Amino acid sequence: TVMWSMSIPKTPSMTQFALNHSHIVRVNRKGTQLTLELVREFVAQNNAAQIKHVIQILSQEFALSHHPHSRKGGLIGLAACSIALGKDSGLYLKELIEPVLTCFNDADSRLRYYACEALYNIVKVARGSVLPHFNVLFDGLSKLAADPDPNVKSGSELLDRLLKDIVTESNKFDLVGFIPLLRERIYSNNQYARQFIISWILVLESVPDINLLDYLPEILDGLFQILGDNSKEIRKMCEVALGEFLKEIKKNPASVKFAEMANILVIHCQASDDLIQLTAMCWMREFIQLAGRVMLPYSSGILTAVLPCLSYDDRKKSIKEVANVCNQSLMKLVIPEDDETDEDPTVASISGAGWNPPSPGPGAGAGQSPSPPPYLGTDKIPVTLNLDGIVQVLDCHLHDMTIGMMTRIAVLKWLYHLYIKTPRKMFRHTDSLFPILLRTLSDESDEVILKDLEVLAEIASSPAGQTEGQGPCDGSETRLGQSELHVPIKATGRTNSCGMKGTECSPSTPTMNSYFYKFMINLLRRFSSERKLLETRGAFIIRQLCLLLNAENIFHSMADILLREEDLKFASTMVHTLNTILLTSSELFQLRNQLKDLKTPESRNLFCCLYRSWCHNPVTTVSLCFLTQNYKHAYDLIQKFGDLEVTVDFLTEVDKLVQLIECPIFTYLRLQLLDVKNNPYLIKALYGLLMLLPQSSAFQLLSRRLQCVPNPELLQTTDSTKTTLGFKRSTATNIDYMELLQHFEHVQNKHLEVRHQRAGRGEHLDRRVVL
Repeated sequence: TVMWSMSIPKTPSMTQFALNHSHIVRVNRKGTQLTLELVREFVAQNNAAQIKHVIQILSQEFALSHHPHSRKGGLIGLAACSIALGKDSGLYLKELIEPVLTCFNDADSRLRYYACEALYNIVKVARGSVLPHFNVLFDGLSKLAADPDPNVKSGSELLDRLLKDIVTESNKFDLVGFIPLLRERIYSNNQYARQFIISWILVLESVPDINLLDYLPEILDGLFQILGDNSKEIRKMCEVALGEFLKEIKKNPASVKFAEMANILVIHCQASDDLIQLTAMCWMREFIQLAGRVMLPYSSGILTAVLPCLSYDDRKKSIKEVANVCNQSLMKLVIPEDDETDEDPTVASISGAGWNPPSPGPGAGAGQSPSPPPYLGTDKIPVTLNLDGIVQVLDCHLHDMTIGMMTRIAVLKWLYHLYIKTPRKMFRHTDSLFPILLRTLSDESDEVILKDLEVLAEIASSPAGQTEGQGPCDGSETRLGQSELHVPIKATGRTNSCGMKGTECSPSTPTMNSYFYKFMINLLRRFSSERKLLETRGAFIIRQLCLLLNAENIFHSMADILLREEDLKFASTMVHTLNTILLTSSELFQLRNQLKDLKTPESRNLFCCLYRSWCHNPVTTVSLCFLTQNYKHAYDLIQKFGDLEVTVDFLTEVDKLVQLIECPIFTYLRLQLLDVKNNPYLIKALYGLLMLLPQSSAFQLLSRRLQCVPNPELLQTTDSTKTTLGFKRSTATNIDYMELLQHFEHVQNKHLEVRHQRAGRGEHLDRRVVL
């Protein structure tokens, strides 16, 4: 090792001379020995002033000299001085360390190495006494860690290990004073500096007397940024560090500042780097499960980060699975009590509305939720659900046409959950959500449509959505073409007579809320404007609604709306669709039974309501009469068909009706053909259909069926009353069939008029079939 010495005469005044006339004459082992003896003499004399004077000379005139050799000698001299001071070196550490650290910035790599060696000797002698100066040592070492010279880097590693040993052994480490420096240095982009930082975090985390977890919010963002380093080794070290922190969090959740770290996780859960995103998502999962409702104020940010991950493919399967757990766990935190009270202004500001968080450091991005103070917790301050923020995020995701199917399903599940748990608050957002929920019915996925219908059904049936004084029907005009939706006022009473003109009475089922009628209007409007939706998904949507809501309500309201539909062609198509569903769907079994006998006033009211709209389509009107066993009226309607404009489409529908008569639904009708005496109009109506048909396969099918009708004389028995009693059915009372027939003629005349108007505008007129 290169050492230095002063030229000092061997006389009793040696000390004074040395202090006043010091200069370099040679660098050798002998000179170092002389320096050690000189300083030891001052220590023995307890002469602090002289010791400081020596250190000052070594610092100012040598270590900080412009001459490289002088700086080298000064560094070695300071190290020798520290060795001579021994345990007393702690009293002079500031004077010893500062000039050495200055040389860390020297342009000469050899001098940086000597500075590193000198500081190693100083620290080795002082041991725990250097801890008050830890920050300046750490700062200097962090620079040497990234030094390009391998010798300097090697020397800094030796010094680094020594300093780590001292910190590990001591219980006097000033963590509070160190954290600001660590928070600053952790954002370094240099790989070696990052490795140095992570190694120190791992050491501090391993010391039992140092609780680094308390200050994790200060450094967590930086750790996640280091996790994205290009070096596999550094990424692995950072993974280990984050893993250790997460273990500590699981062990001591009561002392963790979850709220202060929530936004940091939200940011990194949206990272493009898979490792960062997966790690942040795993942390988020643990935070939600450990902190519970403390995380609720951050729900909007969490959902922003989590929802897109639910549509990841198998390449990111791990992230998708963790995100799904996060989503499910967060959903469980919303409870009915969140709907009981309005947000208190003070609590609201804490939970998200007015809190302005400090910047989490470089790398912070969009998608953050406002940060509450660190003391937020369920045991201290009530956590308020920030429903507005959540709904805004969900609405935004529904509007985004690029999001995946699983994300859309998750959004709809959230909306359904919120309407179940917090209906009163959710209905404040219904008007803004309603349009996008209706548009979602056009989604390509059946599963998405099913979830969407669940949400719409809950909106339509929830008591929280009831508007006072509003109900399902009145005589006001409600047209699909209107820009404003008017919910009819509920009728004040019922009537046993359904021969009245205008809107029919309410159905027998419990009244839906005001949104139910609005939903029906908008659904029909959507079918009208998007005919492809009606053709491909119309029956599917209506059948599901009949399961989710009440079939009677669905059919009653739609018939009531279609009664005032101005687009007659659409009305006819829609009636045909509804009639097909009514006659063929298993979901409508109960409603068909209700209509078959018309035993109750409610069933008769429903029949009248359906009949008036079914008049838009003559064949469906006849099929409704067959379903309700109004055979005489069916025959009367068929008699009117001679006055109608019979088209190919019309005959096609008659053909389909004949096919339906052969289906299981009309088993009772076919059995009634055995009772010729009591069902003459049924037979006459079927013969009427036969006469309408050209001699097609349907004609042959119905003809063979009618040939099976027995001769009434062959059925006579001695107890004819008992024989026919099973088939005898009284006509439904309190129905003005003449008025219904007049209504049918009126509606069909309107259809004829519209068709002629279209023909007059140059449109192709349907081919007329002459009977």
